[in-house]
Amino acid sequence: MKKILAVLLVLAMTLALAACGGSSAPAATEAPAAPAATEAPAAPAETEAAATEAPAAAASADDVPDEMTSADGKYQIAFVTDVGQLKDKSFNQGTFDGVKLYAAQNGKSYKYYQPAGGDQATDDDRYDAMKLAADNGAEVIVCAGFMQGNALAKAAAEFTDVKFVFIDGWAMGMNNVAGICFREEQCGYLAGYAAVMDGYTKLGFCGGGGGTNAACDRYGYGFVQGADAAAAKLGVQVEMNYSWLYGSSFQASNELQTMAAGWYTNGTEVIFACGGSMFQSIAAAASAEDANVIGVDVDQSFESPTVITSAMKGIGEAAQQALKAAESEDSWNAFIGDGNTAITLGAAEGAVGLPTATWSLEGWTVVDYEAMLADIVSGKVVVDNADVPEPASTANVTMNIVK
Repeated sequence: MKKILAVLLVLAMTLALAACGGSSAPAATEAPAAPAATEAPAAPAETEAAATEAPAAAASADDVPDEMTSADGKYQIAFVTDVGQLKDKSFNQGTFDGVKLYAAQNGKSYKYYQPAGGDQATDDDRYDAMKLAADNGAEVIVCAGFMQGNALAKAAAEFTDVKFVFIDGWAMGMNNVAGICFREEQCGYLAGYAAVMDGYTKLGFCGGGGGTNAACDRYGYGFVQGADAAAAKLGVQVEMNYSWLYGSSFQASNELQTMAAGWYTNGTEVIFACGGSMFQSIAAAASAEDANVIGVDVDQSFESPTVITSAMKGIGEAAQQALKAAESEDSWNAFIGDGNTAITLGAAEGAVGLPTATWSLEGWTVVDYEAMLADIVSGKVVVDNADVPEPASTANVTMNIVK
């Protein structure tokens, strides 16, 4: 299974076909504290289905419509979004691309569900979306983001015949839940190292989740470590603005754009936009200030010419592999093991990296990048994966924590 997954993920990284919102334990075996349940509002609105069947075959997710109508009114594969919109050009979209591509290529019906409440969705909203998916015939429900934890645990205990895939999640000790998480610190490290090797010494990091999202914490901490290592190699000093402001909901906002514009005006050269739709505000500020951005989760170079590279993880490909495993009980059981350990994907599994085919870096070669990636795989380069919301200054990086 690991070899198949690695091939899929490496291929996706290479072709840049491949989103920050999840959480898992630092060592990918412990669950972080799940958000507390709140009062349930109205039931989630079900998406209107398109009047066309899914294509029988598709080369890429772009060939597959977001919505379809099944002949029997049932949908075998469901996707429940994280906060933000489905088409966020990041975490939700990247995961759903994998879901609908797998469905189309394997003749499965599919549907997506967005919990009521938008970025204010509650555990009850998320549970209602999962229940609706199960009532609509879902055999597998793919859930994106750590905020799904409480609702997913409730739904999985109730709908025991349904398999749940928890992207950016954790193990729940249940035989119908596959918790999948990533070593975001590794691709964050590569992004920080690449930026400094490319000549940038005034960096910024804007993270989603308000500092309580372990995946974004690891992205940021890895980014600092990579910048420090490259600065040490080059004998330079790096300054970094670092903030979780305006990121708690992973949404674009005027306030976030104003803050990013201020950073750029005061000398910041590139900002790591680590938080779903937050990218839109930071890219807009970069465009206005003739500055640059590092994308997250998927290759975001197609969304703005300001993107110099992206810290990627294979969310869509991981969803596809989980869906493949769900085709039989034997393959599913082999995939999740005893259900007590999260499926952890990093450099060794070909699941994190930078999109070398589309980056605009000039000071760091693809050959050097591949050598560093190999060093991470071998353990020669070790990136600390602690959930550190506010990294301290290092010998080569001076941190300015903006609260």
